[in-house]
Amino acid sequence: MTTKKEDEGGASPASASPGPAAEMSRGDILKSMSAGVLALAGLAALAPGRAFAADAGAQGLVDRMRQDLARALKKPAGSRRWAMAIDLKKCIGCRACTVACVSENKTPPGMHYRPVYEEAGGSYPAPKRKYTPRPCMHCEKPACLEACPEKAIKRRDDGIVYVDYDLCKGAQACVSACPYDVPLYDEGKLHTDNTPAVQPYEKAATFEMGVKRSRSAGAAPVNRARKCTYCFHRLDAGMLPACTTTCVGHATFFGDLNDSESLIVELSKSGRVQRLKESAGTKPTTFYLV
Repeated sequence: MTTKKEDEGGASPASASPGPAAEMSRGDILKSMSAGVLALAGLAALAPGRAFAADAGAQGLVDRMRQDLARALKKPAGSRRWAMAIDLKKCIGCRACTVACVSENKTPPGMHYRPVYEEAGGSYPAPKRKYTPRPCMHCEKPACLEACPEKAIKRRDDGIVYVDYDLCKGAQACVSACPYDVPLYDEGKLHTDNTPAVQPYEKAATFEMGVKRSRSAGAAPVNRARKCTYCFHRLDAGMLPACTTTCVGHATFFGDLNDSESLIVELSKSGRVQRLKESAGTKPTTFYLV
């Protein structure tokens, strides 16, 4: 509803009392607006350059890791020793790595090969939050391998630990034996259970470990233990693990510890290395930079 004063062309109650802007002259207002536009233009000119420099630096690291990978693949498998490093100072907790892994390996609901754990600390006005991604540790002395009664867990010549779905009977001894809670049991659940229709993506084949499989009742990998494999189906094809290339914070690094020229070796000598539960004696090849 308009007031009588507004109908007569007068000022509304809200604008009746002049504020600071009303006291400024037209010229002052135009000068202020021009200065603001110029300031924004300056920021716009600087920001892309800074963003480009940061992106270029990150891309340079990815390119270097790809070169390291190509060089490693020229050697016999037994001469390679794959490893992963995660920089906890760079991880922003976005979980892009978790999503990429689910998409790459088509894992069922609640099964994450690379979960990201959160830890809150500090206090107001300086609270802190720490994020820790946890892929498989790919141990040199894997507890899961020793515990498996079916000998279904194997370690490749290049150090990658994996579950042989054709041998696994679902005993789940590995699930309880792993000190890092890495192996998970596939119960056959679907993301679209209890909905009008199972969606096509649930039936799509996965090429995890280089073998074409579709998740169906009783067929592998259903009713088997599953875990991170460093995406070795990608590695064998000359590609980095999915989590490494999708890391938004550029916090994940991968390479061959037997290559003195590789980025992963450089990081392993940085003095910032920490491994999870070293007292367990499993000798993880996944390590953290703190």
